Amino acid sequence: MKKILMAVIAVAVVAMAGAAMAADTAAVAVTANVVGTCQFDSDGSVAFGSLDPSLAPGTVTGTVGKPRFWCTKNANYTITDDVGLHESGAIFRMQSAAVPTDFLPYTFAYTTTGTGAGKSAPVDLTITAQVDLNDTINIAAGGYTDTVTLSINP
Repeated sequence: MKKILMAVIAVAVVAMAGAAMAADTAAVAVTANVVGTCQFDSDGSVAFGSLDPSLAPGTVTGTVGKPRFWCTKNANYTITDDVGLHESGAIFRMQSAAVPTDFLPYTFAYTTTGTGAGKSAPVDLTITAQVDLNDTINIAAGGYTDTVTLSINP
């Protein structure tokens, strides 16, 4: 009986050794794709203040509250605008609140392209805007407004 028991144990040891030699490994590929994105964090503003037509000729530069945005690190971005609500072709214009047929042209410029540095490195968009005082001579007194919508794309 001892011989049979020893034979069974020997067969079990050989079977276990064969199972150990049959082990294998597999590689699991892990992938992701981070999408380039851009987002405005804040709006901006341009204020020209009180414009005196008697000071023409000359220009008045607007005081700018800079919009802020961020883009994914290394994402190239492009900023565009709609030329405002009251544009005439490619000319930005503010509309009179008192006389809706009166418009005050202005210039509006900014850097249109760049490369993002990530959400922790937001960018203040530098805008320059000017009014030519010659354009104030033959329009109604009062408030003039416009809204320019900026779009950013990575």
